Amino acid sequence: MNRTAAAYIRVSTDEQRLGPEAQRAAIASWAAREGVEVVAWFEDLGASGAAGIDKRPGLAAALESLEKGSLLVVAKRDRIARDVLLSAMIERLATRAGACIVSADGTGNEQTPEGALMRSMVAAFAEYERQIIRARTKAALAAKSARGERVSGLAPMGCRFEGGRVVADDAERRVLT
Repeated sequence: MNRTAAAYIRVSTDEQRLGPEAQRAAIASWAAREGVEVVAWFEDLGASGAAGIDKRPGLAAALESLEKGSLLVVAKRDRIARDVLLSAMIERLATRAGACIVSADGTGNEQTPEGALMRSMVAAFAEYERQIIRARTKAALAAKSARGERVSGLAPMGCRFEGGRVVADDAERRVLT
């Protein structure tokens, strides 16, 4: 093996139990196939792809570990970032260290103008997907709220949750008046 890599794994929520193992397996398989030695593994579990480097200690440490000629490998490019500008900044930091970012699925790994275009397109689609997920979640929460179902947090003053719905709490309302 003549090249070394730092591996980076990210999942957005703590509930994605299988995500880290699947990413680790994809990276390990790619490294074995490509003759690359993974010398360090870094993780950010429960971190948004839109979160800055300062909010992702695993990514910060992975970038810090890079040396001239090394690689930062991810299972898929959207694990690096789901924000176009953040993705470009992370790519730039790797380049300044003399390293490059590669994905185990092969997307955008070419160090050509076409590869750079593909990396930019993947970053744009990753950001688009994040925005779509956010819009869908917001719409689902609004629909749930409109049905009187609990969406999060505490019941409003003078109310309580009953069977997942907000209902008036007469005893609490009497205290308020």
